[in-house]
Amino acid sequence: MQSRFQWLRIVIAVIGCNMVIAGTQAATTLRTIQSAGNAQIRSSATGKDGLQSPEFAPTFANAPNLQDGPDAAGASSATALSSSSRISASLQQARKRLVNRSIARARGPGEWLAGEERDDRAGWGGGGSRLLGSFDGLNFRDQRLANGGNQFSIEPPDQSLCAGNGFVVEAVNDVIRIYDSHGKPLSDVVDLNSFYGYPAAIDRATQTYGPSLTDPTCYFDPQVRRFFQVILTIEVDPATGAETGYNHLDLAVSSSADPRASWTIYRIPVQDDGTQGTPVHANCPCLGDYPHIGADEHGIYLTTNEFPFAGGFNSAQVYALSKKDLVRGAVKVTLVQIDTIDHLLDGNPGFTVWPAVSPSGDFARQNRGTEFFLSSLAVFTDSGIENRLRVWALGNTRSLDSNAPDVTFDDSAVRVRQYAVPPLSSQKSGSTPLADCINDTTLTTPFGLGCWNYLFDAKPPAAVTPELIDSNDSRMQQVVYTGGRLYGALDTAVTVQGAAQAGIAYYAIRPYAQHGSVIGIVENQGKIAVAGNNANYPAIAALPNGRGVIAFTLVGTDYFPSAAYVVLGPNGHEGPVRVAALGRGPSDGFTGYEAYSPGATNARWGDYGAAVVDGGEIWIASEYVGQTCTLTTFVDPAAFGSCQGTRTTLGNWGTRISRIRP
Repeated sequence: MQSRFQWLRIVIAVIGCNMVIAGTQAATTLRTIQSAGNAQIRSSATGKDGLQSPEFAPTFANAPNLQDGPDAAGASSATALSSSSRISASLQQARKRLVNRSIARARGPGEWLAGEERDDRAGWGGGGSRLLGSFDGLNFRDQRLANGGNQFSIEPPDQSLCAGNGFVVEAVNDVIRIYDSHGKPLSDVVDLNSFYGYPAAIDRATQTYGPSLTDPTCYFDPQVRRFFQVILTIEVDPATGAETGYNHLDLAVSSSADPRASWTIYRIPVQDDGTQGTPVHANCPCLGDYPHIGADEHGIYLTTNEFPFAGGFNSAQVYALSKKDLVRGAVKVTLVQIDTIDHLLDGNPGFTVWPAVSPSGDFARQNRGTEFFLSSLAVFTDSGIENRLRVWALGNTRSLDSNAPDVTFDDSAVRVRQYAVPPLSSQKSGSTPLADCINDTTLTTPFGLGCWNYLFDAKPPAAVTPELIDSNDSRMQQVVYTGGRLYGALDTAVTVQGAAQAGIAYYAIRPYAQHGSVIGIVENQGKIAVAGNNANYPAIAALPNGRGVIAFTLVGTDYFPSAAYVVLGPNGHEGPVRVAALGRGPSDGFTGYEAYSPGATNARWGDYGAAVVDGGEIWIASEYVGQTCTLTTFVDPAAFGSCQGTRTTLGNWGTRISRIRP
């Protein structure tokens, strides 16, 4: 008698669903990690306004061909790149980053779409959905002045959010804060170095450096009622700030459902050069870039993109740990590591293999427990275009609770509508006082004519405004498993009214896994585009009944960077694009200006948003700009660069947190 799974495969063949099935016993590396003490979100002092040297972390100074971030000297005789030159050079620059690095080869053309209707009013949405509340989260000023100002200027924020038990926990590069369900702060803004038990990012009194932390991500697990917070930590030389090659994922596990109480810290080395118990991978030491977190009934799963410090890309890595051991605060925990280099498709390993969370507690229990993942493929093509996704399944997760885990790891390719690496996002023109100061040659200062004298010793290249901002590279974004469906979304190129712009593609896939293979059937898919504007960095969350939300940044001809969303129903997105918070001005950050980032093509943005289920409601968080000011206010000698306490000199990004009943 045929199994239900075999029958499904026969039906799929008959109806012509085109997919590739690959099944492989997981080639795993087992090792043991130990707890590294406790942490707590404590009170913290706030620093004062004003530029301090250095403003930028020198973390990667010993890898000059792969520098991530600005040149701290900030002065160059180069002329500004034109907009067309910035667009053509942007992928090359993205491949040279050390964190959040891209491997995309080209930007592809987008499908022609009519474009969505827009509604800038908060309130009721499609299908009876409702925006229940919205408030400003952490911003550039918060992170720069945290820990008494012993921080660096950082872009982009990398949005982390989790919610449960009446608490909302937000983290960005490089601070964390707790709120109640009405947006009232329950903690100070605390730097992540202090939270994870490290010295300050920079001790400005002694000019010594602490580790460099990046890419925070968070999850509240409804089954065990615990918060999980992970970040990539890069070890540095305390005297110079240069990276040493050692880096690790730091996983914090709350001791209760109250994130204000203690957390247990686990450190997972990821350099994969044979040191500190890591396996030996090609061309390492490597960086465990872009970590994200997933969970099923039995395990917590972390994934990274592995980049050798010497250059190039290895593959995505998967780390699996027993949830039970983590929750009980075990001193030693067995770690299973899987390298996707053993799972090639068209000669390519996994890239940004995003693990699913199951925030409603309806885990996949087939095959003795299964954790699903999604990834995309357009970054590997010379055209920047693809019509396949990869569905991954880690099986027998129940064995993670044993002394000898015996998991399986399988993947298949699922055909979808064409998607493509998107273009950069343009933004509405407005006041950009940092750029204006860089360009000004008439203002009288104590150092000579021109506002730029406040910032540089020599006249810098002109700042091109408004900045173009990142639209990501079509890598998979947040993934959710609920109601038997796997939800995911990514950035894609779209064409609306003849214009190329950034949009969103989303998917609801029903996965089926058994020992040795996995398949995915696309139940629903769609695209979101707004005429004359860009939608980027989507984050999707859904309830078991198929209702959900996709959050994103809306920016373009008509909008400063704004926090927006659409409502999902069982058959796709419903109603117009809604704006939770309108942007008040353009992005005006240092990463988009050649004066601070020689060769800069665009400002950093993202590198991801967040959407999380909390009972029958969904919290969303996206990067936006919630302030604006003129050059006159910017240069006020009483608080230079602060614009009356709304930003600091080198950046003005913010985050917006909203609660929605879908």
